[in-house]
Amino acid sequence: MAIVGPSGSGKTTILNLITGIDRPTAGTVSVDGRRIDAMTEEELAVWRGANVGIVFQFFQLLPTLSALENALLPLDFARRGSKRERFERARVNLELVGLGEKLDHLPAELSGGEQQRVAIARALAADPQLIVGDEPTGNLDTRTAAEMFELLARLNAEGKTVLYVTHDPGLAARAQRIVSIRDGRVVAD
Repeated sequence: MAIVGPSGSGKTTILNLITGIDRPTAGTVSVDGRRIDAMTEEELAVWRGANVGIVFQFFQLLPTLSALENALLPLDFARRGSKRERFERARVNLELVGLGEKLDHLPAELSGGEQQRVAIARALAADPQLIVGDEPTGNLDTRTAAEMFELLARLNAEGKTVLYVTHDPGLAARAQRIVSIRDGRVVAD
């Protein structure tokens, strides 16, 4: 599903509510039948770690960690598998996004597009059922963006829910569902 709308319309706020990063001032937020607005911060962290992969618009990579270490973070936080299994999963995800040769590079040593791909690999770390992206291909060249979208489409075909915000009409058109937002309200679905 794609969420589209002008700057300031509420697209990122919707993503932040769905992922539990922000809390609603009124109403409720349910994801897959679970009321996430009623969860404690600790419950939210556990739920998010097990169920949600997030690709932030501005990457949010830790500058002192390598690409592999950044891609490994969600698995370390969730304590999923052995250390060896976690490293292998992160390595496979980096290969999946075309960065198998740059595992040891720091974010400053990577282009913007490469950093975005590390962020996508990190979002895939815990094999989440929900993948949320705020302009997930916005910093990629046309060819790499198409490859990353194909990856997201393949994950969707395998049963994962993919929800993303985009300003790119072509990318939005590739979604099975498009929701248009204006001034914090859904104007088309």
